[in-house]
Amino acid sequence: MVLTSNTPFTIKDCALVALATGKKVRTLREFRSELSHIRSSSIYHHFWGGLLQPRFEEREYNNDFASWIRHGIHDDTLAERLAVLDPTGFADIESLRAELIDRIDLRLDEVDYLHWTRASEQFEFICSQIVVFDTGRQLATPEDLSLKMASFSTSSIFYHFIDARRRTDDRRDDFSDWLTVWGVTYESLIQRLANVDPYFGSLSELRETLAELFNSHVTENES
Repeated sequence: MVLTSNTPFTIKDCALVALATGKKVRTLREFRSELSHIRSSSIYHHFWGGLLQPRFEEREYNNDFASWIRHGIHDDTLAERLAVLDPTGFADIESLRAELIDRIDLRLDEVDYLHWTRASEQFEFICSQIVVFDTGRQLATPEDLSLKMASFSTSSIFYHFIDARRRTDDRRDDFSDWLTVWGVTYESLIQRLANVDPYFGSLSELRETLAELFNSHVTENES
């Protein structure tokens, strides 16, 4: 669809439906082997799916792979090496997959016993499918978006700001994509949005950050 200033911003919501792949592993070598050809939606799920899962305490690790290696394989070194991986820094899931495998291979070369150690708990690869809902809400102007940002559901934030970067050719969030038709006034805001890393934090924190950016931009342009 070609966007114009007359095109409203349509607020959508989403849910990630977890699906079993049937792939389960007990050793790091088995894990590495499955990781090399598991569907990309599984890697996406194990990095991003946790953001949409309600929890009462902060996760120890941001991705499920690092968590399993720490608590299943009991290797703190590799767990930390995988925990610091930020999926937003990779061009696509395949690049992220390659980096994961490289780090696992390096650790296997460093420590012999990891070749045969059996995990205290198996790892099950899960994939997910995103289900999108139309909320029936539309916003006419960027000012409207600024006013309503704080009231977006966290799953709407996930869909419009995180998932959009995966499904758009330019890897840009939906807010920025819509703002481009409003001219140079919003170029600085678009750049600020592009600099936001949504990975290391909660969706509530991300929503707060986005609301602050939009409000600051409106205030700056009113002064």
